[in-house]
Parts: sequence; C-alpha cells; structure tokens
Amino acid sequence: MTLIHSILLGILQGLTEFIPVSSTAHLLIAQNILGIPANDATFSFLIIVQLGTIVSLFAFYWQDLLSIAKATLNFRLATPQRNLGLYIILATIPALIAGVLFKDLVEALFKNPLLEAMIRLFAAAIILTIAEYFGKRIRTLDSMTWLDSLIIGLFQVIAVFPGASRSGVTISGGMLRGFDRSSAARFAFLMSAPVMLAAGAYEMLDVLKMPNLNQFIPLLLTGFIAAAITGWFAIKWLILYLNKNSLYIFAAYCAIIGSILLFVQVL
Repeated sequence: MTLIHSILLGILQGLTEFIPVSSTAHLLIAQNILGIPANDATFSFLIIVQLGTIVSLFAFYWQDLLSIAKATLNFRLATPQRNLGLYIILATIPALIAGVLFKDLVEALFKNPLLEAMIRLFAAAIILTIAEYFGKRIRTLDSMTWLDSLIIGLFQVIAVFPGASRSGVTISGGMLRGFDRSSAARFAFLMSAPVMLAAGAYEMLDVLKMPNLNQFIPLLLTGFIAAAITGWFAIKWLILYLNKNSLYIFAAYCAIIGSILLFVQVL
C-alpha cells in the first residue's frame, strides 16, 4: 500500500461510511482494483481508518453527544437526553458481542474481497428496499423505547456478519420501527460511534504488535485525515437529502454494483 492508496481509501471511507451503500464493500472493491493485497495489515488499515469518520461524527454532532453524555452520567435525573444515551448503550451491546464472536469469520471472508463486497451490496439493497417500502415514518426519537433501541441494535449485527452497510441497516431498522428517515439516520449515526470506536481500538492492539509499525503509521494517519474530512461532508449531505428523498436510489445503486461484481465472479 502506498501513500496515494491510503488517501484514496480514506476519501472513499469518509464518503461511504454514512451514506447507506456499504463503505466496507467499496473499500474492498477499491482494494482489488488498486491491487492491494488482502493481508492482516490491509485489514487493520480498513478497520482503523474508520476512526477518521468517528472524528467527523463527533465534529458534526458534538453538541448532541456532549449533551447526551452529561445527561447519561447524571443517571438519576430522567430526561429525554438521558434516555437517548441509555438507548444508544443498549443498541450497541448486540454489535459488540457479535464483533467479538464473528471476528475470525469476518477476517476469513475478507480474504475474498469481491465476494464480501457483493454480499454486503446485495444485503444493503434488500434491506433498504424493505425499509423504504414497509416503514411508516411517523415517529421521532422522542417516542423511542428500550425495545426500539434493542431491535435497531440487532439490525446493526447484520453489518458485522455476513455484512451490509452499517448506516443502511441501522437506518432501515429505525424506519421499520416507524421512525421518519431523519430520526432514524440521527440515531443510526449516534449509535455507530461506540461500535466504530471499539472496533478501531481493538484492532489497534494488533497494529501495535506489527514489526514494520513505523512505516505503517504514515499510511494510517493520511487515511485517517482523509476519512475525517470527507465524512463530515457526507453526513451533512445525507441528512439534507433524507429530509425529502427516499432510500430507493441507494438500494438501486447497491443492486447494480452488486450485480456487476456477481458477473465478475462468474467469469
């Protein structure tokens, strides 16, 4: 992997992490096109570069996150912000458990990047279509319950294995619980922070053991910065888009790219 590769992958990560088209699928496709080997170092890079999008998430939602954190720590005072914080914690638990249980399986599937990308894209296309068609879109986060957060958290497990767009499946989970698109997206983005942070921190433990760590750090930093900058713009654009538009365009896009990969796999 070169410095140019890390910048390109960072930009791609930032653009596709929050837009529901599966950032992992696009990174795997780019990895294949650029001729980057599917080894442990590349896997670690793709996980850790997600931390860049965590920065963009905190930069965009810092007021919300700070308010939620303060209210959650002040546990005894029941407020909507405290409840939202508890719901985020509850929704995070299933994905954290799945991430630990399926880590080896995910890494094994990663050895065939195009196959994993195809699975993620088709899964995203199906889930987004179902959510858009069946979702009632009449609720806001003020009406959220513990059952809503748990079910949306279970949807996030799909993004761990066999894989789909994390933002796509969690937004879809919220819409299938009756939330409007903007509310579903807001909760999906807020709840993604603990999982992405935990995954990046966990993978960092392996990175610190790498023999060529000094050579690897510049690649991580450039990818991290590129993802952080582009991620902020992706969040802003998607929130504005979902105020008036459906998810069908993303479902169609995922289906088309997934079909192209299927054709490539068959040849």
